[in-house]
Amino acid sequence: MRGKKLERFKLKMAKKKINFRQAFTTSGKLLVAGKNAEQNEELVKQIEKDEVVLHTKAPGSPFVNIKGKASKEDIQEAAIFCAKYSQVWKKAKTKPKKIEVHVFRGRDIYKQKDMKTGTFGVKKFKKIIVKKEEIEKSCEKLFS
Repeated sequence: MRGKKLERFKLKMAKKKINFRQAFTTSGKLLVAGKNAEQNEELVKQIEKDEVVLHTKAPGSPFVNIKGKASKEDIQEAAIFCAKYSQVWKKAKTKPKKIEVHVFRGRDIYKQKDMKTGTFGVKKFKKIIVKKEEIEKSCEKLFS
């Protein structure tokens, strides 16, 4: 996502007064993540059907959206970002050795009427295992 499309996205979020957590991959792709259930709900509403989305296997994670076309490296960096801001990582007294992150497309997300705010179902996903060392190392460089 570049130029005008990125600016339109930022303007739309500013008008809604939503302050998503944001970061950029080393290739310059924008990562957008919710900070709570309400923000995850809003985030999912703006995801394009072909965009990549990530969430940890465990509840209490931000949905992370990679804006635009994502490379394998972008997805790996977004998985680390997702794991770093998950409750599994943030609240653990002893940091876990690994965190499972699910990767899927916007078109695979669904919401049923009885699901709580910020909760969604996913039709199909791939798994990425993020290691403790990757989070500690990458966070110093990318997401501090």
